[in-house]
Amino acid sequence: MLKIAYHPIYTHPLPERHRFPMIKYELLPKQLLHEGTCIEENFFTPQIPDIAPILAVHTQSYYKSLRELSLDAKSVRKIGFPLSKELVDREVIIADGTIKASEYALKYGIAMNIAGGTHHAYTNRGEAFCLLNDQAIGARHLLRQGLAKKILIIDLDVHQGNGTAEIFKDQNTVFTFSMHGANNYPFKKEKSNLDIELANHTEDQEYLNILKETLPRLVKDQKPDFIYYLSGVDVLGTDKLGKLGCTIAGCEERDRFVLQTAKDQNIPIMCSMGGGYSPDIKIIIDAHANTFRLAQDIFF
Repeated sequence: MLKIAYHPIYTHPLPERHRFPMIKYELLPKQLLHEGTCIEENFFTPQIPDIAPILAVHTQSYYKSLRELSLDAKSVRKIGFPLSKELVDREVIIADGTIKASEYALKYGIAMNIAGGTHHAYTNRGEAFCLLNDQAIGARHLLRQGLAKKILIIDLDVHQGNGTAEIFKDQNTVFTFSMHGANNYPFKKEKSNLDIELANHTEDQEYLNILKETLPRLVKDQKPDFIYYLSGVDVLGTDKLGKLGCTIAGCEERDRFVLQTAKDQNIPIMCSMGGGYSPDIKIIIDAHANTFRLAQDIFF
């Protein structure tokens, strides 16, 4: 059965200018239930986790500053959200969703988190709406528990996974692959194990050709026994914060190829949704919903 992490705190209330990107976390599960892609039993509710998996990735001083709401003003500005207990709880619960979804993926082949993909969070700081790096926390948890030996992180958000790259630099148990817009944030990029930078307005055919040439080779060379997939839909040409030119059909084919590759190679895969900022919320929901539809079709 497809297992999906969702908690009402994912739609944590924020000042008006920040609310629109959060609406999708409320609407997406409703859409999946309405269309019959999912049933209530597909969803599980993450909670505040044990601190150990978080501190295996993030420094104790940084996490303490988050919990005590004592970050300096410059650090809060880099995050981009007003700091509050509810916001920190939200990020911690998202991380728990990814930890538990990782364990479900080992059982069922795939599992998902409605939120997550907070790949701009570094070991010791947050950036760009990311406080804690959920997939890094999940990956380190699997490794520490002996549940995986080699992990491949496939980050196809339009923005480079700079925090993830920093967390796993010089570590041979996690291979970081980020394919992103060359001229998108972050403007000072970190070095992933493999970075592919795409020109502005890159469209479906070129995007998919590059992905389909790259991913099978990576799987063959790296031989991962677990995959994390950050399936951001900000690669769409309609996205306000992205500079690529993909269509919903192209984004769907991207997801199909990644998920089918994992299925064909018998590699468990955990998916976090990542970004999506098209002005029309229907486009965001449909593009994200395709990832869940494909998961059901390919794995179940």
